[in-house]
Amino acid sequence: MAKRKRNTITAFSILLLIIFALAIITWLLPDVEDASIATIVMAPYNGLVNAIDVCVFVLVLGGFLGVITKTGALDTGIKALVKRLNGKELYLIPALMILFALGGTTFGMCEETMGFYALVSATMVAAGFDTLVAAAIILLGAGIGCLGSTVNPFATGIASDALVSLGYEVNQGVIIILGLILTIVNLVICIYFVMRYASKVKHEKGSILTKSELSEMHKEYAGDNTEISLILTNRQKGVLVLFSISFLIMVLAVIPWDSFIPENIFNSLFGWSSFLNGEPLGLWWFGELSMWFFILSVVCGIVGGLKEKEIVEAFVAGTADVVSVILIIAVARGTSVLMSETGLDVYILNLAANTLDGLSAIIFAPLAFLIYLGLSFLIPSSSGCATATMPIMGPLAIELGYNPAVMIMVFSAANGIVNLFTPTSGVVMGGLQICRVDYSTWLKWALKVIVICTVVSVTIITIAMIIIP
Repeated sequence: MAKRKRNTITAFSILLLIIFALAIITWLLPDVEDASIATIVMAPYNGLVNAIDVCVFVLVLGGFLGVITKTGALDTGIKALVKRLNGKELYLIPALMILFALGGTTFGMCEETMGFYALVSATMVAAGFDTLVAAAIILLGAGIGCLGSTVNPFATGIASDALVSLGYEVNQGVIIILGLILTIVNLVICIYFVMRYASKVKHEKGSILTKSELSEMHKEYAGDNTEISLILTNRQKGVLVLFSISFLIMVLAVIPWDSFIPENIFNSLFGWSSFLNGEPLGLWWFGELSMWFFILSVVCGIVGGLKEKEIVEAFVAGTADVVSVILIIAVARGTSVLMSETGLDVYILNLAANTLDGLSAIIFAPLAFLIYLGLSFLIPSSSGCATATMPIMGPLAIELGYNPAVMIMVFSAANGIVNLFTPTSGVVMGGLQICRVDYSTWLKWALKVIVICTVVSVTIITIAMIIIP
């Protein structure tokens, strides 16, 4: 049964309270610059400026999905897929979570998942689950992959480069092995929890969502009760093919191929693709992705048989649906901007390094993990956290006789855990907003699995720090 409506504050209020709390902390600490009233007031705006590339991407993606929905291809395709599964819908969960985890561990799939929340939500609702299942599939799937980053250039890659640039040697084999262990063990745990909850929702009507959340969910993703054809027209088939290709290209475009293969081979394989937006596949980011989906919006509208006016109206309506998501991302990013402007992030980092000095491995590893939980909350970006912290934390670990590759995985695991729930992450708050799941509901459901994954991860990295020279 759905829980009764709870009186909870919105994601916007949570984030604004965090900004105020951080400002107060700067007033109490002697070695950081006090946050002025202007710094506090301008934090959301500066957060939007700082995250403008992500926000434009989400805006255009909303328009793209609006056009796809207008063609009817998505609704028909999802319902046809669910009918074909014929009672085996539960198996969608491990398949999707494994795919997202692969994206997370290889190229740090995080902000890129924003494009999948609406699609997975619609699929899960059609399969008889709720949108919390959709949120869990994406947040835990991609998040656990990032937690156990193997060749992720935006986490372990940047962290390794920070140490190599200082003259230290980093064993990439240790990173890959530890990353695989962390990913596989934690992913199995998460898949079990998500499948168990999904089965409960489907067969026992045990959704944790409140009545208001269920109402929003059905309004957004269940559609009306009119019977629609489960037979795709040729136009709709064409739209779905283009829809699939659009996301496949997105994934291929953000994988940093130039980090894995020689430059001449990279240019031979992907150089031709720069004709579209000036950058070859592998070097695209949110600007290039935004225009890719903008072009596909027009193409899919034409293939789907829409008139020019219908394409424009559907695109504009789709962008309107994600405005709240964009505002949440902006305010969330404002917390990081405030800490950077006041020097609060650097102060906490130096304090953490001094705390760890001289500790044995069995104490050093868990405490380093705990400190990185705090640092990752303050700096939710994995690349930003790696850049800011590893030049300090890495040499400290080496000075104490510990393997720097293990220290990198301490950072990766802790950062991955935090980014499963931190309200300062635009992906967490934005994704939940798309799924119509309150932050408090997500935290209530996910807390147990997050705690278990934390304990498991700390155990693995502590053992690794003890046994790996």
